[in-house]
Amino acid sequence: MCQIPFSGAGDKKRSNGHNVKHKKFHLNVRKNLFTLRVAEHWNRLPRAVAESHFDRIHHGLQGVCAVPQRSYADQVDADVTVIGSGPGGYVAAIKAAQLGFKTVCVEKNATLGGTCLNVGCIPSKALLNNSHLYHLAHGKDFANRGIEITGLRLNLEKMMEQKSSAVKALTGGIAHLFKQNKVVHVSGFGKITGKNQVTATKEDGSTQVINTKNILIATGSEVAPFPGITIDEDNIVSSTGALSLKKVPEKMVVIGAGVIGVELGSVWQRLGADVTAVEFMGHVGGMGIDMEISKNFQRILQKQGFKFKLNTKVTGATKRPDGKIDVAVEAAAGGNAEVITCDVLLVCIGRRPFTKNLGLEEIGIELDKRGRIPVNNRFQTKIPNIYAIGDVVAGPMLAHKAEDEGILCVEGMAGGAVHIDYNCVPSVIYTHPEVAWVGKSEEQLKEEGVEYKIGKFPFAANSRAKTNADTDGMVKILSHKSTDRMLGAHILGSGAGEMVNEAALAMEYGASCEDVARVCHAHPVSLNKYLTWLEGLLGFCLLIGSL
Repeated sequence: MCQIPFSGAGDKKRSNGHNVKHKKFHLNVRKNLFTLRVAEHWNRLPRAVAESHFDRIHHGLQGVCAVPQRSYADQVDADVTVIGSGPGGYVAAIKAAQLGFKTVCVEKNATLGGTCLNVGCIPSKALLNNSHLYHLAHGKDFANRGIEITGLRLNLEKMMEQKSSAVKALTGGIAHLFKQNKVVHVSGFGKITGKNQVTATKEDGSTQVINTKNILIATGSEVAPFPGITIDEDNIVSSTGALSLKKVPEKMVVIGAGVIGVELGSVWQRLGADVTAVEFMGHVGGMGIDMEISKNFQRILQKQGFKFKLNTKVTGATKRPDGKIDVAVEAAAGGNAEVITCDVLLVCIGRRPFTKNLGLEEIGIELDKRGRIPVNNRFQTKIPNIYAIGDVVAGPMLAHKAEDEGILCVEGMAGGAVHIDYNCVPSVIYTHPEVAWVGKSEEQLKEEGVEYKIGKFPFAANSRAKTNADTDGMVKILSHKSTDRMLGAHILGSGAGEMVNEAALAMEYGASCEDVARVCHAHPVSLNKYLTWLEGLLGFCLLIGSL
């Protein structure tokens, strides 16, 4: 998910179980001929910090400069300088400005939004949705519903135009929000040239220096290279190139059957390509997925025509004179080699933090063994006024995780409490059917020695799934055996990415399964599957077939 926040939209998170109402304080500085509006969002402050309204306002105003909000000079002064405008960076910049900080955001690319909006979350979801519709129309699904189509054809160029239109609208939306919230956008490659200085180098070689009280690194991640295989974004492509292919390949090989691999492989398989994913591990879906869900997920994708070679490694790839690619594979444990020939090779073995040329070594910030920036629980590096969030720090590389960290980080700069429970951060695979989960998998609970209960429910028994003729999937919940507290939720099926958020909310607030099950849900909706799942776990489900 990569969602554009609207100015002034309040957060609903809790801090130590207490909700604190949003406060607004308006300070008019007539002598300086401008108005500084400080919108306080103290929803995460514990009561120990919230001594009084004036104390809280004081925390938020510490360090705010009485200088104009925009500047186009070679040198700029700021309270907060954010390097990177991806989901973590742009959300942090807007939040900082709303809290009264003079904020600058430095972005190296021509458009705002980072990987997510430009070559990640957003364009991939456009292609996933449109390819799914084409697949339904091209197969027997529409005919079985009484919708008969003749002369159906794929206009790939038009499909790509729709994708690009969505991306353009959303990146433009961020630019509008920057202007609305008085965030100064500086174009150029940002490098930390001192503990209170960032230098932005533009394409023409000119530089702009930002003197700043705080620096927030939100530079995201980049495609992890595969040793011995050169990505040319033509017929050996990364996720970026796979979003802009000029034609549907006859055969495609995907290296990696994690989230990105199965999403993009699914797009081109639906559009007519013969797709084979080669995965080193023994399951699909990547890290964190529940194994029972993964096995069912793989079975459904195979039924759609997606092929998998698990426990298999790629040892090399060779371009042939006719333009095709020979991909050499063998068993992960070693064995006889095999060659798979394809038109397009998609490399999806993960991503790595983007930290090169940021000036970290020069200021004494060392990376961990995985190339990430070490931070404390307030997202501070070893230099207290330099912070880091998102893909460059530990944790899952997810847009919504980066957004949450960005908001919390700048609230911490303003004196607020900082807390995030990474166990409550959901993950979604946006194929059809979708896969979504939050919390612990059954394998993790076994490894940790936690006693748990399991509740399961098939989509095939849900009335909404039946009427939609979309019955592939299941839901699975894990709860603590003695306390009934929800420990994990795993959903495979249509709408899983929406349903999982109810489980995330329940877990964030420490709800029991009974707490959620006793909430009246509308009928018939897909969430009835989730409710019945909980009721079955508690032993008071009456008629599964009626739901």
